[in-house]
Parts: sequence; structure tokens; C-alpha cells
Amino acid sequence: MSDVIRLLPDSVANQIAAGEVVQRPASAVKELLENSIDAGATNIHLLIKDSGKTLLKVVDNGVGMSETDARMAFERHATSKIEKAEDIFKISTKGFRGEALASIAAVAQVELKTKKEDSELGVLLRIEGSKITKQDFCNTPRGSQIEVKNLFYNIPARRNFLKSNNVELRHIIDEFERVALAHPQVHFTFTNNDSELFDLPPAPLRQRIVHVFGSKFNEKLVPVEEKTPILHLSGFICKPEFSKKTRGEQFFFANNRYIRNHYLHRAVCHAFEGLIQDSYHPSYFLFLEIDPAKIDVNIHPTKTEIKFDDERAIHTIIRTAVKHALGQYNIAPSLDFDSNVDFVPVMKKGQVINPPGITINPNFNPFDTPAQSGASVGKARPYLDKSTGVQTNMRNTRDWEKLYEDLPDLNSEIPSQQSLEMGALPKNNKIYGQIGRKYVYTNHGDGLILIHQHRAHERILFERLLQSLENKNIPSQQLLFPQNISFSPTDFELIKQLLPMLREMGFDLDEFGKNEIVINGIPLHLELNRLNELMEQLLEDDKDFKTKSKNHSHESLARAIARSSSIKTGNKLSVDEMQKLVDELFACQQPYMGINNKPIIVNLNIEDIEKSFH
Repeated sequence: MSDVIRLLPDSVANQIAAGEVVQRPASAVKELLENSIDAGATNIHLLIKDSGKTLLKVVDNGVGMSETDARMAFERHATSKIEKAEDIFKISTKGFRGEALASIAAVAQVELKTKKEDSELGVLLRIEGSKITKQDFCNTPRGSQIEVKNLFYNIPARRNFLKSNNVELRHIIDEFERVALAHPQVHFTFTNNDSELFDLPPAPLRQRIVHVFGSKFNEKLVPVEEKTPILHLSGFICKPEFSKKTRGEQFFFANNRYIRNHYLHRAVCHAFEGLIQDSYHPSYFLFLEIDPAKIDVNIHPTKTEIKFDDERAIHTIIRTAVKHALGQYNIAPSLDFDSNVDFVPVMKKGQVINPPGITINPNFNPFDTPAQSGASVGKARPYLDKSTGVQTNMRNTRDWEKLYEDLPDLNSEIPSQQSLEMGALPKNNKIYGQIGRKYVYTNHGDGLILIHQHRAHERILFERLLQSLENKNIPSQQLLFPQNISFSPTDFELIKQLLPMLREMGFDLDEFGKNEIVINGIPLHLELNRLNELMEQLLEDDKDFKTKSKNHSHESLARAIARSSSIKTGNKLSVDEMQKLVDELFACQQPYMGINNKPIIVNLNIEDIEKSFH
């Protein structure tokens, strides 16, 4: 029997390795940006075309490479970051596995121009599918310039799995933001199809966050700072009132490396308990400085997941520090030391300050009330008990009927038992009521119907919107004052692709400036003060990055509008409003099931009621 095990060719092995490191254009962007950071660059420019499918280009002013280093950089497991096995356990740089450039070159056409400061000429390398097709000297400034063209050109199946340009661009923006936030001292620029998306000059962390997510973010930030023997925690959290339904602005960095850690995320959420609603999420930008020997960053190819030696202690430190920051924000007064305020009065020489004191009347008796003729109801007057000869106080019960003058006439609102038995019920023989401002009840036959008012109104609005879409007749209302809404660059790219459908749903809106839209009109069912809530709901529904059909998108949009426009739990309803809600619900195609696939109606017949009394 012949041998069947053999070594894979380098080209095949490189493509397999590339699948671990380069999953999409955003993966290549992350690796290239991190290489520029490790090269000591202070100015990094990212340029992409067709969301990175056609071109990814990173230009930096780092230290550059020699001719030999340029060639070695594209070999697998070639790195300048580690020399021996022990170095793996004290990693302080970004790229150290020595697979990034080799993996990218295996699945794309790559061109590298690089030059060291003390060299007269730079080096030009062109590589296709791991094979060097050209090597020469070139004239280029200090640093490195790398172009990645036609990603996955030699793996059509992988290229076909890429999502739409909008989705891939959002992934690239996510990776760019993570690197830019971790290194606020570096000047970053980002250009997409000759349009500048970001220009981030060097700045303190707070300013970098504002530059990335918009000027309105400055008022949301609360600083966090905690130094312990285990770690140094710093950064910012957002105030509870600015919590969102989306999970976008949640960043953990360990030694300036972006990480994902659900356990530490729960620590932040626990600190916000009782301050935000259950369905909302806090935003945070937290940096952990920790001894590299106490973490393992080599457990995942993309290095976004790391292992801590004492994760429980770190969880406690984060939760406590965030709680402390929230306590300072909610309790500590805000003092403006620049204003001319006299906190301490000016004292004259020799002036004596009298200490504050309390004066009391030792003869005061709260029960010693003088008798008055014609005392009002409830006032006490002295009374002499003839049998004992002791004078006491008694209540004046004269005109006691006045106590009941302000009480409502119960008979005017609640039908008598006789009238109920005779069938003289209000509202077409139906009684309507509300329980806990959450459920509406009405009689039905020999029993009762309980209706979840929020889910019921969601179902009504959802079906009404879908029907209006089919008839292409969405009623809308023009706003007296147009409203502007700002987004982060990632969310703005998502909203842009939703604009046509939003217009079909009755919105009158357009792009306005950078990462901003202006709304001139809204659907008739939507309240103006719920616009922001609606936009957050739309973003949350589309954060899964899945390609959807137009019908599915219409349903998602109608569902989001219904959720944000419907009657909420806690709203008090009049009898007419309850009757209208019940009538419109039973006119729906699916009155029994909410748009979240949870029940709307519970029937209680006479047998169910009688069982409760056994």
C-alpha cells in the first residue's frame, strides 16, 4: 500500500493560513495598520476602493525596511518582535506571529515600497499569490507604502462569500476606529473612493473620541481612573441617560490592543444596574494597562481575545471603578473655579462670628390649644370631664358632613349590580378597565379578556404600515422645524443605505453635512420625540450584517416604527382609548400574536376563574 501522507506545497499552506488571518478586507486593514504602528509611524493614511475588494493602501512614515527585511517580511513566521519562546509571554507589540503579510500576499496582488531613513533609495516588491514577480529599487519617502489589490483574486469561492460594499465598508470602519482610538497620538486619515471619511489629528483620548464619534459626544463622557497593583484602568464611560439600544460604542483595550471579553463587559453592565433600562446598553472606552506576562494574547489568530491570569479580580476592579465614576457624576457638585464666586466671605480684622444656635420655648405644649368658637372640622378644643374634673381636648365633630363633599359620586361612574344584571352596560355592553397600566381587560361572554396594551398597539401599527406600503400610500406630516440627527461614521453608512426605504415609509429626509441627516417630515403615526429611539432601533435591527430582501427590509422597518411609536407600558388609557385599542386589534390579521412572537391576548373563561377560588 502506497504512502498517503505528504507535505502541502507552500502556496497551498499559505492560502490555508490566510483563511485564519484574512477573512475579509477589514482583516487585512487591521494587520496593515498594526504593522504601521509597530514601525513607529506618527502619520498613517488608509485608502480603499470598492470597500477594499479592488484596493487597500496604507501609507506610513515609520522606520521602513531594508531590502533583505522587505523580502523576509513576506515569509511565514518571519518577525522582528520575538526571538525565543519566552518572548511570547511578554508581548508588547501588535504583530508578532509573522503571518500577516505572508497571508495577505497569498490571496492578493501586493506591492510594497519601503525606505529606511539612512538609505538613498527605497525597495520595490511585487508579489502575486506568494510569488515575487518584481524586485527593484525605487524613489520613495521614508516609511512604507503597501497596496493590496484584488483581494481573493485566486480564491473565487472566498471572494463570492464577501458581503455588499456597504457591509464590508462598515467592517473596515470598525477596525479603523479601534486602531485610531488605541493610538490617539498618531495622525490617521481614511479615504474611501476618493472621499475622505476621517481626518484625525493627534489629540488627547477625549478629543480623539469626539473626533471619531462627533462633537455631541463630549457632553456624554465621564472619566474613569483607577490604579491598583494588578492593573491601571483609565478611559471614559458615557452617562446613563445616553445609553443606547445598539451595542456600537463599547471598547476594551488591553495594553492598547482592542479586545473582546464578555466577562469584563458584564462588569460594566453590573455597574450600570438600576440606572439604565434592561434593553439598553452602556457605552464605554476603557483601557487596561497590565503586565504583559500576566496575559496571553496568542489564543486567537486575530488577537482580539486574550486570557488574563486573574480575571475575577479584574472584573471586580472594573465594576468598582465604573460605579465610583458614576457616583461622582451623579452626586458630586459641578464647581466652576474660573467664575468669580465668593465661596468664603471676606472677614474684617477683629470681626467676631456668632455661632449658629437653636432657640426653644420650654413652656410649649402641643396639646394646649385655646378654645375657639366655630372651630373648623378637625381642630381640637378643651373639654371638661365633669365626672373626673380633668380638662382634655376633643375633636369638633360639628359639620362632619363636609368631610365627604369632595368625594366623587361613585354611582355616576360604576354601574350598579342591578344594572349589570339587566344588561345596561356602558360601551355596547362592554366593560373596559386597565390593570397596572399595562393590561387592558374587557368582558367577553362568561369570562374576561386580558390584552397586553403595548404588544397590541405594536401589532396594529405594524399591519397598518405594511398595508400602506402595499398601497403606496403612507400618510406623513411635515415638521415645522426640521430636525438634524448625527451618527457615527459606521452608523451613517448604514443609515445611508436605508434612506430609500425610509422615504417609502413616509419620511422626508436627506443627507446633511458629514455623518448627519436632516428630517423635514415623518410618518403620521410617529411622534417627533421618538425619532432618536427609532433610528437606534433601526441600527440595532441591522447590526447583524445579513443581506436581506427588500420585503424583509420593509418588514424590519415597519417593525421598528411600530415599536418606537406604540403605547408604552405605564401609559394610562381612557375608556374610549381602551375600546378603540380592542376594536383595532381584533381587526388585525394576527390579533393574538405580537410582532415579537409573544402572546397579546389571554382568555379567562368562567371555569378558569372558578378554579382560582378552590
